[in-house]
Amino acid sequence: MALPLAGIKILDLSRMGPGPFCTMLLADLGAEVIKIEQPGFGIVPVDVDEETWAAYYALDRNKRSIILNLKTNEARQVFYKLVGTSDAVLEGFSPGVVKRLKVDYETVKKINPEIVYCSLSGYGQDGPYRDLPGHDINYIAVAGALSAMGIREGRSAVPLNLLGDYAGGGLQAAFGIAVALLARERTGKGQFIDVAMVDGVVSLLAWEASVLFAGGGVPKWGDTPLTGAMPCYHVYETKDGGHIAIGCTEVRLWENLCRALGREDLVPYQFATGSEKEKVASQLGQIFSTKTRDEWFQLLGPKDISIAPVLNFDEVFSDPQVLHRRMVVEVDHPKLGKVKQVGIGVKFSETPGEIRNTAPLPGQHTEEVLRDLGYSQDDIDRLREIGAIA
Repeated sequence: MALPLAGIKILDLSRMGPGPFCTMLLADLGAEVIKIEQPGFGIVPVDVDEETWAAYYALDRNKRSIILNLKTNEARQVFYKLVGTSDAVLEGFSPGVVKRLKVDYETVKKINPEIVYCSLSGYGQDGPYRDLPGHDINYIAVAGALSAMGIREGRSAVPLNLLGDYAGGGLQAAFGIAVALLARERTGKGQFIDVAMVDGVVSLLAWEASVLFAGGGVPKWGDTPLTGAMPCYHVYETKDGGHIAIGCTEVRLWENLCRALGREDLVPYQFATGSEKEKVASQLGQIFSTKTRDEWFQLLGPKDISIAPVLNFDEVFSDPQVLHRRMVVEVDHPKLGKVKQVGIGVKFSETPGEIRNTAPLPGQHTEEVLRDLGYSQDDIDRLREIGAIA
């Protein structure tokens, strides 16, 4: 069965998380992704050898890797040849870098007018913040999400880099590339895609922004319905020091919870706020402190109540729902045998995604890709001698 993006070839010039996540999503669905890496670049965040890390590194699975020193004209000529046979290019450099390297969209589209070219950056290719350096925490700060995500000891909490890097960046870029490829099928024209992680996070705030624009309040943590202002949408500590998450915003669900706890007197206080909310939350907290997290989930889960255990990160990958949905999979590795990786999020009935191989070592496919382009062994040896490839 053909994968949905089979036959699509993508050149990936990105380095850190958001870009590789984008092309992982596309590669899982069949796109041929060639990572174009720079000499000497590589991060191994755990105390293992490079090959072991590559086996577990999900973001680079289903890809091939070549090393090109794009500061040399000879390496750029290789890149240009690849562009001629490709459908899309993704880059994640700071604005202006690809132009200096002569691999920017204006250069590339002269070689292949049908190319889809995506630039992924923190603040976008224009605007007053264009040249500012940044990371996830900066992007969600500017987008307003950080101020609404939690306060600890009087300060905004520092969240995992999911919202800016991956949801606002990599996911938006993958969506943009897929849509541009679809548009090309209809128009025959390629195009440039400008993805800014700040833009992506702001777009994720569509509901909260709608409330604000309509005259509602600012979604500060603890002050609004979905940030802990009401007892029916809250996190409670349990007997074992764990936590359960209650999300009973529908009247029916809240009534079921109160009934199951033997506290039907609390039904009128579902949307209590201020001191009244604190009183109800305190009473619920006392009740939930009498059993463990898992005991409460087992007791209340079957009773049509919106409740979930707050799982520690290492517990997620043994959770029965996560396992049933194949969000933990085992992938064959030629030396290490079966290795675990995160599964494929989108489930297609007719053209499901597939993990065909683990991540390559940097430059593992350099000679293979060059031979595909028609380079002889002598050509390859010369390119290596002058430092154009590695």
